[in-house]
Amino acid sequence: MITSHPSQTEQFDVATIMGGLYGDGIIGLKGAFERNWIQKMGEEIEVLYRDALQRPGGAVGRGPKRHYVEIHPQDISGFVDLAMHPWIIAVCEAVLGADFKIVEIGFDVPNPGAVHQPWHRDFPAPKETVIGRRLNSLAFNLTTVDVSEDMGPFEIAPGTQWDESPEFEHGMFPPASFYPRYEARAQQKMPKMGDISVRSALTIHRGTANTSNKSRPALVLGVDAPDARNAERHDLQITKPFFQTLPEFLRQHLTYRLVDELEPIHQGHTIEGLMMGEA
Repeated sequence: MITSHPSQTEQFDVATIMGGLYGDGIIGLKGAFERNWIQKMGEEIEVLYRDALQRPGGAVGRGPKRHYVEIHPQDISGFVDLAMHPWIIAVCEAVLGADFKIVEIGFDVPNPGAVHQPWHRDFPAPKETVIGRRLNSLAFNLTTVDVSEDMGPFEIAPGTQWDESPEFEHGMFPPASFYPRYEARAQQKMPKMGDISVRSALTIHRGTANTSNKSRPALVLGVDAPDARNAERHDLQITKPFFQTLPEFLRQHLTYRLVDELEPIHQGHTIEGLMMGEA
């Protein structure tokens, strides 16, 4: 049972949130965090990324020169600030309901030389979306750099969270014959440090080619409605001392495993089809 908490949705327009995520499948908030806060997150992610690359299975490939790393909430100093941001809470309450749960924290890193990913969604559409026409999970993204056109911007085909076809390989990868539809709709996103975006991970998207000499890290926060099962793909661990420091509201909105000592995360959500990127 969730303890009562002043609704964050009162500060933001629920119709705009719902219309954006049920329409285009992605919305954003400019300047949600100060640049110095983001710079600190970027420095911490850089250390975590180096460590993950040295650890067997620490970084999962998402295509050539591209990795995803799942981390522990207490690995970054800004986790509570991020999870408790009023806009994030407002979006979660509006789309996922009052009993939403954070199930994932990690980061993507497209490095120089990363190529176009195939168009895809992050997992097969659940029956709640295909049959019930309802979104029951969201992915928040927070860039740690100012994204430019040559850094391999994230590209998304608005409105395609509702696309469904037996031709989708593994329920995630549309055939090449569908690509003209996505390319006609495609929008490249070039956020600045401090911006937050949120999308349905079912909206068809891809990372584009990074022709710059810089990496483009982005923090990822995954959130589920009560009937979603994405927590099964992840292992959100929290030590008991860290748990005691968390706000009560946040404790109730985490799917977690209390541990005495943090254990290496065994990534449970590989996406094999992304290892064959386009040249």
